[in-house]
Amino acid sequence: MHLTTVLGNLLIILLIRLDSRLHTLMYFFLMMAYDRYVAICHPLHYAIIMRKEPCVLLAAGSWFFSCVHALLHTLLLSHLSFCADNTIPHYFSKENLKNMRRDNQSSVSEISPNGLPIQPEQQGMYYALFLGMYLTMVLGNLLTILLIRLDSRLHTPMYFFLSHLALTDISFSSVTAPKMLMNMLTQTQSISYAGCLSQAFFFLLFGGLDSFLLTSMAYDRYVAICHPLHYTTIISQSLCFLLVLVSWVLSSAGALVHTLLLARLSFLRGNTLPHFFCDLSALVKLSSSDTTINQLVILTVGLAIVTLPFICILVSYGHIGASVLRRPSTKGICKALSTCGSHLSVVSLYYGAIIALYFVPSSNNSSDEDVIVSVFYTLVTPMLNPFIYTLRNRDIKGALRIILSRGALSA
Repeated sequence: MHLTTVLGNLLIILLIRLDSRLHTLMYFFLMMAYDRYVAICHPLHYAIIMRKEPCVLLAAGSWFFSCVHALLHTLLLSHLSFCADNTIPHYFSKENLKNMRRDNQSSVSEISPNGLPIQPEQQGMYYALFLGMYLTMVLGNLLTILLIRLDSRLHTPMYFFLSHLALTDISFSSVTAPKMLMNMLTQTQSISYAGCLSQAFFFLLFGGLDSFLLTSMAYDRYVAICHPLHYTTIISQSLCFLLVLVSWVLSSAGALVHTLLLARLSFLRGNTLPHFFCDLSALVKLSSSDTTINQLVILTVGLAIVTLPFICILVSYGHIGASVLRRPSTKGICKALSTCGSHLSVVSLYYGAIIALYFVPSSNNSSDEDVIVSVFYTLVTPMLNPFIYTLRNRDIKGALRIILSRGALSA
């Protein structure tokens, strides 16, 4: 039966590949329901709807979501323990594997971060400072989103990405700042184990999303400067939505993998976390379990979510620089700076902090300097982003003047 299955399906694949008459979308999918629905219900639009690109995207999406689904189950199974003499009453069974669990792992109910390296008598002053920074960050980014939504002149791809970046910055800082402020106010440093895992997940999610959005904005700037005549054709609305959707999917997948691998680790009671929030690398170092897989995944996913987007940004700006220098003129250089200056400043702040924290060698991995740099890129950088785009961008300042003048007239 197995050989018949293999040979029969291989024969189908071979016939489709060898006969050019079968090189159609139906045989590409081999009788997919959506393809048949379009062919019967929308026959005149079939060639437009079922192009090669959507077909490849549907096939790739099927592979991706199936792999993620299988990976989640496998990672959750991997943290279970089994007795040596147990047998599975089936030749394969996910449910029976769950029923064989033997809970012999030590567990903790809460994690105790060390907090910020601040003297107790200075807590009040720094609490007021960080609260002001957090409120400024929230209001500044909300103002950016509001201006982009209210002014129709800002309904362009660049500002579409900017509005998503502002929303991501609010979420990114809100993962750590409110808990940090509450701990400073109550003079306690503790977080539940479930809360710690949740904080790690959302921190990784929005951190990765920041990275992908900055990369999408760099590509937008590259097309605007290097291919201005084809800009509206290349950077279409559908491509913008697709880039944001892919950013969310990849960031969620990366954060979920890290969090599930963290959940399988054991932590000793009484240990304190040398950080002010549940940082992934600090949690892995704190664990009493074997963290080889975690460290390997950190390296692999970090390469995909941080390093590769950064390389893409550098390549985009390399092409932009080469394009400007190919036809050097004062007008061209000023236009490039006005178009890319704000984004380049934000990229420098974001990746500069990450490089200083994770790539610059440190004599002490839990040093106060590392905690200070973490505060910078979790709170200071998101706070500065709206000011950078407001102060360096004439369109944003123009939209702000119009909104303020409308408010004054209505008053």
